[in-house]
Amino acid sequence: MKPGEIVGTAALFLLLGTTSPVWAQEQKPNQEPTSADKQDKAKGQSKAGKKQGKAKKQNTVPQAKGEDQQQAQQPDRNDKPQHQQPADQQQADQQQAKQQQTKQHQADQRHAKQQQAKQQEQANERELANQREQANQQQKANQRELANQQQQANQQRQAAHQQQVRLSRERQQQLITEQQRRVSEYRQHLDRQQLLAQQYAARLQQQNRMANYRFQQDYLARLRQQQLALQRSYDYDNDPYFYTPSSYRYSRAGSYYETNEYGANMLRRAINDGYSEGYRAGQADREDRWASDYRSSYAYQDANYGYDGYYVNQAEYNYYFREGFNRGYQDGYSSRTQYGRYSNGSRSILGGILAQILNLQSIR
Repeated sequence: MKPGEIVGTAALFLLLGTTSPVWAQEQKPNQEPTSADKQDKAKGQSKAGKKQGKAKKQNTVPQAKGEDQQQAQQPDRNDKPQHQQPADQQQADQQQAKQQQTKQHQADQRHAKQQQAKQQEQANERELANQREQANQQQKANQRELANQQQQANQQRQAAHQQQVRLSRERQQQLITEQQRRVSEYRQHLDRQQLLAQQYAARLQQQNRMANYRFQQDYLARLRQQQLALQRSYDYDNDPYFYTPSSYRYSRAGSYYETNEYGANMLRRAINDGYSEGYRAGQADREDRWASDYRSSYAYQDANYGYDGYYVNQAEYNYYFREGFNRGYQDGYSSRTQYGRYSNGSRSILGGILAQILNLQSIR
């Protein structure tokens, strides 16, 4: 070893030798006690702790018992035991459910009252409507009754007037004589028409117009029934036509004529019968696919259906029959109801058209 190193090592040892006692003294307090010391110390502390704990326990037990008694006497409402909370919650839920049931019951009662009020209102409206309907029906019944009374009063006045202005016996006899002449002439006309009817029927068969042929045969059958009715005796004296004065005036072909109510009814009958027969003739020609021509129809040429020889002469009846026949044929051929109507199984011309054709004017 070199001399310098020896000197340094010695110095180091010298330094360490002088400082080690101080360091050892400083480290002693921090050194851990021996196991014997620890046991002695632990025993002492244990005895002291037991004494101290016993004393403390004796002091705390009475205090705890007092607090428990105080808490039992005055329980805290906010700090309830956990086993009581579910019961309180259940009670609150039941109370809430009860409130909801009460609200629902009140709502149901209000709804029931509203429905009852609505039903009552509807019942009142129906009752009011029924009362109005009954009032309207009663009003209509009163109007009909009043109209019937007025009609009866008019008929009574007319009957009284006719009795007052009854035609003289001489004038009655003139009308009866004229009537007998018309009936005789009409019978002769029907006899002559038989030959013409047979010739017309044969022509229809040749033309294969079977629908029109059936119509013509039916028309002739009804004419024969009228001819049989003319053979019966007639009581002229009891027929009011022959002692009732004229009450209407009408014009035809530029001339004016007068007749009473019975003659006017016969002219109305001529127009309506003409319309009905014309409609059937038009239907037959359309079914046969024949050209529209009402003048070629046998019923139009004859124009006597519905006429019994009374009240008006044959020429007047034929004229108004053909006026209705023309319009009925047009409706039947075109399958329409422009001039007439169908009611209760029969056809008749419209009232406005009939009034326009006749143009009757009252003279009373």
